[in-house]
Amino acid sequence: MTQTAASLSTDASAAIADALNQAVAETTVTTMLAQNFHWNVKGMAFGPLHALFQDVYEDHFVAQDDLAERVRALNVHAEGTLAGMLKRSKVTEEEGVPSDKDMLKQMMHAQETLAATLAGAGELAAEHGDTLTEDLCIARGQTHEKFAWFMRSHLG
Repeated sequence: MTQTAASLSTDASAAIADALNQAVAETTVTTMLAQNFHWNVKGMAFGPLHALFQDVYEDHFVAQDDLAERVRALNVHAEGTLAGMLKRSKVTEEEGVPSDKDMLKQMMHAQETLAATLAGAGELAAEHGDTLTEDLCIARGQTHEKFAWFMRSHLG
């Protein structure tokens, strides 16, 4: 049975929100990763990669808000601290200044991680009849798979 946020049980809301908070954390870390790469990319592909990384962080900045607001619609606390997000995120930063190809590889893996996290969150939402969260997760997951494809295409 399809349910709205207000009609979900407390346990269902908490479980779905936990999965969404995971997605918020990974989106936030990936946003900063993309912005760092945008600032520091160099080489023959500077122009297109500079623009691509900007497209990523601009998209992700909006996505963080959409995901966190859905957490709040579920009447659960949205993780908003950097420490909490870093602790929770499966997306990590590597030390040093990577080459343009390593930036693409890191961003591709981050996008794939986000797509998988959102697929899992969407599946959990579907199990509880929360089609609105499921829809948000599907749309975001598709966006991350598209960005992963962009990165793979640059890598050849």
